[in-house]
Amino acid sequence: MRLRLKFPNCLLTAVIVLTAWVGLLPVVAQRPLKVLVYTRNYTPDGKGYVHDNIASSVEAIKNMGAEKGFAVDASDDPAVFTDANLKQYSVLVFSNSNNEAFTNDAQRDAFKHFIEAGGGFVGIHSASGSERDWPYFQSVLGGKFAVHPVMQTFTVEVVDPKFAAVRGLPQKFSWMDECYFIDHLNPDIHPVLVTDRTKLSSLDKMKIDPAGFANPLPLAWWHEFDGGREFYLALGHNKEDYAKPMLYGVIEGGILWAMKK
Repeated sequence: MRLRLKFPNCLLTAVIVLTAWVGLLPVVAQRPLKVLVYTRNYTPDGKGYVHDNIASSVEAIKNMGAEKGFAVDASDDPAVFTDANLKQYSVLVFSNSNNEAFTNDAQRDAFKHFIEAGGGFVGIHSASGSERDWPYFQSVLGGKFAVHPVMQTFTVEVVDPKFAAVRGLPQKFSWMDECYFIDHLNPDIHPVLVTDRTKLSSLDKMKIDPAGFANPLPLAWWHEFDGGREFYLALGHNKEDYAKPMLYGVIEGGILWAMKK
């Protein structure tokens, strides 16, 4: 004997209408798990500083991709910045880029459109010295490089231990690096790593008054700006450090967070 289920006419109508309405909903495209590592260093006079850590940083990020399941492209060619090309990426990583990142406003527009569409951004070390005359880039990264004292060992403190990129780090640890002083800070940044600038040495040799900067001095932060997720890490001058678990883990965690993975 077969059972026949009877639905009230009003319920049946509702199901039909709902099914038809759902069929009209747009399909939301998922951004691919693919990262572009951008490393351009350029000044018209050719005098801009180029870090020797670029190859090490690119290799490290490619290893992260292999371990965590995302593809990685690397380039220093600004021609990659078009709306069509950037659609294949979920995160842009500016790794030790410096000075002029782009050659024209169309490339800047493509970068801006990527952020507005929800793309992720990660800046590493001298990326804060890129596009120094473009306020929008400074807002995305969270600030603009100003100066650093001599290379030295200083104490880094974790102030947001729940953030993915620094989870598991000791509350305080010693680190040798260039300690960046960054101005034009976006007021919405959330610092995760800081240092007490009053304990740094050779500040009297800088061409800027250190008292004009926040204390503690932010060294890494996250924020959400103009539709995208952004993470910046000021550490990373020494090429050897990209193989160390601390720096490697912070960068990996920042990329995955920006990817919303």
